[in-house]
Order: sequence, then structure tokens, then C-alpha cells
Amino acid sequence: MTLARLAATIEARKAADPSSSWTAKLLAQGPEKAAEKFGEEAVEAIIEAVKGDRARLTSEAADALYHLLVMCAARDVTLADIEAELEKRESQSGLAEKAARDRPRST
Repeated sequence: MTLARLAATIEARKAADPSSSWTAKLLAQGPEKAAEKFGEEAVEAIIEAVKGDRARLTSEAADALYHLLVMCAARDVTLADIEAELEKRESQSGLAEKAARDRPRST
């Protein structure tokens, strides 16, 4: 399944009955629950990365990507929004992009 198809499925589940789908149930519980679940999956992926188990890392990374998209969908951030942000960053080095984000903001 591509990320675009996964994102479309998640978007479609927003209107689904929570008893019919894990995604719909998670979305119905609100953005905070979706964020909590993403955090759990991200930690599990980190643990597998440290352990060095490639197969388990692959599985946990897939879980983390899915839950990241659910968390973003819960706040109406689409895969297209994320891709657009990545495209903006593509023309500069990662070091320059990070430095620009780390600069203190004036108020």
C-alpha cells in the first residue's frame, strides 16, 4: 500500500462508524489519543532500531507511519500538506533548514 492510498483510506475512515474500523475508532477518540498512539509506536520503532532487528524495525516503522498519518488526519493535516512542506525544504540543505527553524522568533 502506498502512503497516498493509506492516507486516502484514513481520510475515508473519518466518516466511518467507530465500531467498524480501528482507524475510525482512533479518530473518534480525538487528536490527543491519536498523538498518544503515534508516540507509543514511535518509541517501539526506536527500540527496534537500537536493537538492530531489521524485520522488527520495518514492522514498527510501518506502524509509526500509519499512526503519524492518523494523528495528522485528526488535526486535518493531509499527506499533501506534508509533501508540500518537504518540497519547500528540498531546495536547501538539512543543516540550513534546521538552523532556520532553530532561530529565535521575534514577537
